[in-house]
Amino acid sequence: MNNKFESVVMNFNLYIFSFLFIFCACQKNTQYSHDQLDSKFGVYISKLSDQEVNDHLSNGLTPIALKDNIDAIGFANTAGSIALQQNFPDKNAFLVQKLIDKGFFIRGKTNLSEWANFRSTSSTSGWSSLGGQTVNPYGLNRNPCGSSSGSAVAVALGMIEVAIGTETNGSISCPSSVNGIVGIKPTVGLVSRSGIIPISNTQDTAGPMALTVKKAAEILDVISGLDPDDPATTKIPSDMNLSFSKNLDKNSINGKRFGLLSAGKDDEDGKKLHSKIKKIIESLGGELIVFDDKRTYPGRDEFFVLLYEFRDGLENYLGSRDLKFKTLKELIDFNESNKETVQKYFDQSIFIMSDSTKGQSKEYTKSLDVVLASRQGIDQILIDYKLDALVGLSRGPAWEINHDGGDGVAIEKQKSWSSGSFAAMAGYPNVIIPLGMVDNLPVGMSFIGTAWSEKRLIDFAYAFEQANNFLPRPKFLNTHND
Repeated sequence: MNNKFESVVMNFNLYIFSFLFIFCACQKNTQYSHDQLDSKFGVYISKLSDQEVNDHLSNGLTPIALKDNIDAIGFANTAGSIALQQNFPDKNAFLVQKLIDKGFFIRGKTNLSEWANFRSTSSTSGWSSLGGQTVNPYGLNRNPCGSSSGSAVAVALGMIEVAIGTETNGSISCPSSVNGIVGIKPTVGLVSRSGIIPISNTQDTAGPMALTVKKAAEILDVISGLDPDDPATTKIPSDMNLSFSKNLDKNSINGKRFGLLSAGKDDEDGKKLHSKIKKIIESLGGELIVFDDKRTYPGRDEFFVLLYEFRDGLENYLGSRDLKFKTLKELIDFNESNKETVQKYFDQSIFIMSDSTKGQSKEYTKSLDVVLASRQGIDQILIDYKLDALVGLSRGPAWEINHDGGDGVAIEKQKSWSSGSFAAMAGYPNVIIPLGMVDNLPVGMSFIGTAWSEKRLIDFAYAFEQANNFLPRPKFLNTHND
């Protein structure tokens, strides 16, 4: 077969596949069109027209959605803030260009918790002044978590096969868990952050969100790798296998030892989910170890590191753009001048705290040392208990949307647990897959390992996913804690 003819056939097949995917996705929710789903659940901040999408599909390209804090030519990069409505980049983020080079096109920019949930201590996840409130499709009163809210909901609804989210601490893992999808939060440095509105140089990463482990892994294949503009990527081991989706192993759990993270153990539903994890791992020939986790989470030090790095990183980003805002203080003033819109539901306390970290480099260095030491904590547990990975409940079921008191108030009324914070703080990988349901709401589980262990974790997650055979689909039911 000559190369030209082979290329035509391949492009035609890609077109048919993309058309069938979108058609089938719409058939899952036949009472709603794509635009109606977007309007109903608050998925996109900006998106291509139907004609533009059809043109790309006819050229054999594959759609993907981006969280709206990632630079993509043709779309404003807003972080959900009305302050950045005119932030039109002249260059794609490194990961976006890699996707485009592999035949993807950007279907749209998804809504997020404004400023990636780093504006207020009393925020409501999934809300932004530009995009409004994204809604969890498992209950119209339910929070989608954040900050990668729109990306998770788009995938959960079948509006897109795969989306890109970002995480500093929980922003891929939590929305993946509560919306019943797969998420991969990579080791910091595996995926370039250049062209992404930053929070923390220490903890920020981007990662794929999809319906299956295989599809998420295929996207990680594309977006991983060295970027000269992001020094963190130079730490990728030279011998690391970046073909994460190849030769996925259903038998990977056989003979392996997994440490069970304790989150959820004091809740009846949490105990049932722990039992399910144990049963499936043992059925696959693995062993589940209950260990004594003596770690104390250094939340205060982590928060200070994020506060300090946010101002510095954001001002570097703003300084490289043709925007009237160059400093965090100017954004604070803008938010104050537009208080009725921007601070409709919550304040900007984190912005103010971050701006006040100027001149506190000694305190920053001290806190950073504590944060980086968390890596030793994960590695030591793996060594001491001869473990291949840690597993646990990613997050409790979705809480209700509360614009009066924010997530903090709403979570107090819901079952709550979380297993990914130490991994996020350490910059270590976390692969999240659907596990089960609690009160008709999905709950995910995490596979967590040491730095650069993505391939092993993805294999473990794939094997568990195949054995669990649990692929939730939303029914748009209104759910309550009765």
